[in-house]
Amino acid sequence: MPTLILVRHGRSTANTEGLLAGWTPGVALDERGSAQAASLPGRLEGVPISEVVASPLQRCQETIQPLLDARPGLPAHSEERIGECHYGDWSGRKLAELGDEPLMEVVQAHPSAAAFPGGESMRAMQTRAAEAVREWNARVERDHGADAVYLMCSHGDIIKSLVADALGLHLDLFQRISVEPCSITVIRYTRLRPFLVRLGDTGDFASLVPREEAAGGDAPVGGGAGAP
Repeated sequence: MPTLILVRHGRSTANTEGLLAGWTPGVALDERGSAQAASLPGRLEGVPISEVVASPLQRCQETIQPLLDARPGLPAHSEERIGECHYGDWSGRKLAELGDEPLMEVVQAHPSAAAFPGGESMRAMQTRAAEAVREWNARVERDHGADAVYLMCSHGDIIKSLVADALGLHLDLFQRISVEPCSITVIRYTRLRPFLVRLGDTGDFASLVPREEAAGGDAPVGGGAGAP
């Protein structure tokens, strides 16, 4: 079965403004995010990518564009099922404000029970993303062979949920996983089990420098802005 490269979009304007973007239109990469996207072709140089699949949201489309420019003719597809979680009424709000919402504690400690007002549940988010991956695995293997490699560009919570699925972790543990902007995560699928071979690889170690953490060690909903 194929090997899947999961790329989180580069840092966005919503990340730097501390907003929970969700499906809010017009959320673009910021200057740093654009630089991260521009570095992607070099980071993946020599990797035989057969297909590119991306969330339809602008920040993901902007992230993959330099790669597509560097590889003319590389097939590219849009896939709504790996789009960001539908945060509903929370979309576009300040994360600092949302920290006081009673639901945030559920999102942090018991995400399998969390459903966003006017949006979707985190269970539904994981289910649709995992179904999309399995269907794309079959399609890529059919068209390119069992050893094919393909790339998906998606969002922090989506990628974390797919890693949890691959590792057989309950969704309630997925907040222990961290994927920074434009990080690369790789899952190699086989007939019997997936293998996680890269997790949140950014190519540098700036994120390891001690910095102020969220109160109580909360995970950044939506994925956060990454290292300063």
